[in-house]
Amino acid sequence: MRLHGRAVRLTILIGENDQYHHRPLCSEIVRRAHQQGLAGASVFRGVEGFGASSLIHTSRILSLSQDLPVAVVIVDVEEKINAFLSQLDELVTEGLVIMDPVEVYRYVGRGEPA
Repeated sequence: MRLHGRAVRLTILIGENDQYHHRPLCSEIVRRAHQQGLAGASVFRGVEGFGASSLIHTSRILSLSQDLPVAVVIVDVEEKINAFLSQLDELVTEGLVIMDPVEVYRYVGRGEPA
């Protein structure tokens, strides 16, 4: 698959302890994105943050380090991202979901010519 030019970045901000049927929510989001044929998904673990609850989670305070922020980032064309949003309606009950227009300059898999 070649992705070049205009696209959308979908970012889902959740907690690392968030679950979906006893498995990490971030893993379920990535699994479904892959299943739906999206271009790719990455999970990034934060070191500090807070959300709508205003509770600060940080790796610097041992007692609060269990539920650090996690960002799942997915980039694909707008139509495919929009089709995926219904999956997130089911999965994400707490957190933040944002979409940004982006310009894809390079998207090359391993073993492909650059």
